[in-house]
Amino acid sequence: MTKLRCLVVDDEELARTLLENYIGRLPHLELAGKCKDPLEAMQVLQGQHIDLLFLDIQMPGLTGVEFLRTLRSKPVTIFTTAYPDFALEGYSLDVTDYLLKPFGFERFVQAVNKAGELLRLKNTASKTPSTEAAQPDRDFILVKSEHKIHRLRFDDILFIESMREYVAWHTPQGRILSLNSLKNLEEELPGSRFIRIHKSYMVAIEKIGMLEGNLVHVGKEKLPIGASYREVVLRKVFEG
Repeated sequence: MTKLRCLVVDDEELARTLLENYIGRLPHLELAGKCKDPLEAMQVLQGQHIDLLFLDIQMPGLTGVEFLRTLRSKPVTIFTTAYPDFALEGYSLDVTDYLLKPFGFERFVQAVNKAGELLRLKNTASKTPSTEAAQPDRDFILVKSEHKIHRLRFDDILFIESMREYVAWHTPQGRILSLNSLKNLEEELPGSRFIRIHKSYMVAIEKIGMLEGNLVHVGKEKLPIGASYREVVLRKVFEG
């Protein structure tokens, strides 16, 4: 069994010791390090692979939330804190679970099980695209959102909107948020079906219904065309 490498970051020694004890009781977990502040944690993350991060929020100097925002590649993360007010912010950072101190071993195991399932889904998703990329007739993309993986058909995508580190997939059924960038999607999605029209928008070519000045109609939405994209959009979409 491959063990999950865990890193504990907490400024309280008793909290670090408790988590070390809990981790040691589960055979599929391995403690890779204990840090008293985010600066120590940065050095560990730069030097070795970490699967699962147990992160306190209220720490001097740099909070757990601020620290997590600095990471470009985030391990699966579980917040451990005495303050319940950060749950919503943790959700926006795609944190897997939220352990409110003091927590017992049973609650700890529940959080670890959830993290383990998410890691399995991530591994499955990372392997699937390379297999499917060899299939030129692939008509869908896998989109991870809120610990689920959606099999999103190209025909169901109206447009994709950039929202900082997230993108919003707009479909007739609603909106799906996922961690990604339009730059990555330009390489992943087929250019015969999707086109970048603006720094914040990528649209399905077949869903464009009309050009109105500097706007395109996509479903019920009117989306702007960026100046640097206009010539390509006109040539590819509106010229025979």
